[in-house]
This record gives sequence, C-alpha cells and structure tokens, in this order.
Amino acid sequence: MSTRPMLTQREAAAACGVSRSTIRRRREAGDLPNSVHDEVRGYLIPVEDLLAAGFRLNAPAPPDTPPAAPAGKRTAVVVGQEDVVGLRAELEHARQEHALALAAAEHERQLAQAEAQHLRDQLDARAEHIADLQQALRALMPSPERTALSQPSVPEQSGRQAGPVFEESGAADAGEGRRRWWRRSG
Repeated sequence: MSTRPMLTQREAAAACGVSRSTIRRRREAGDLPNSVHDEVRGYLIPVEDLLAAGFRLNAPAPPDTPPAAPAGKRTAVVVGQEDVVGLRAELEHARQEHALALAAAEHERQLAQAEAQHLRDQLDARAEHIADLQQALRALMPSPERTALSQPSVPEQSGRQAGPVFEESGAADAGEGRRRWWRRSG
C-alpha cells in the first residue's frame, strides 16, 4: 500500500491547479483507475493516479517576463529573477509537502475516529450481552424464598403429608374459598 494520501476531487483539483469538473471527467474517463468512492468524503483519488494521468501537483507557475531594462542592468535583474524563481519553486514544494502531510493526517484522524466508534459499539454490544447473561444466571440461581419452601422448618409429625399443606382459609377470609400454601404456625 502506498504511503501517499488519497485526495478528494476538490483537494486534487486545488493541488493540480485545475477545476473539479476536469478531475471528475478524467476520473469518469478511466484516467484515474484507483479512485474509490467514500461515503463521507466522496471520491478519493490516489496521488499516484494524478501523477500518472499527467497532472503536476502544486507546480510553480512560470515566471513573468521582466520588463525591458537598459542593457547594463539587465544582468542584475535576471540573476535576481532566478533567485526569486528558485525561492518560489522551493516554497511551492514546501506547500505541496505540507498539503500532502495535512491530507494524510486528516485521513488518519478519520480512520482513528471510525475505529474508536466501532470499538465503542462493540463494547456496548458486549455490555448488553453480559447483562443478559447475568439476568439468565439470576433466573437459574435458587432464591432464599424457594429454598425455604422446599425445606420445611417444622419437623413432620406422624400422619401428616410431606410437602406443602393446603389449609382452608379461616374466618378472616370470610368464605372466599382460598387455600393457603403454608402451614399456620401456632
């Protein structure tokens, strides 16, 4: 995989000094074969494809021709103009490197954000799964009330059945016909 960044159509047009429609037409014509569509940023175009298609990234503009000067001073102006051209080229090169580094950093930041969101989603899903498992475990564990019902606290007397005793409700229930599922103490 290349270490050079992938530029959006807008970034590629700005870096190459052409319009976005030129980049789009060249992409649609197949001159930029490794371009991919990203849902967030649109089409991403590798720098290598731009160079292979003949674009020059951040190329310095040709120098303006100096106005006609007297013959004696012309040599000094040309030497000064060459220095300016060299400095402009160096500045454009620095701008190009900065633009590429900035695009790479932005791309890495977006990838890191996407990965962080993916990990947060996984963490939430696993937390829900753990909560479901804990709830299922609590349902399977005997509760203190269940153990008290299954083990009678009063020893069985002769002539009585083991297990729950159904007693008819007394006067307090006023004949509603309810049965009690426990033994009355006393």
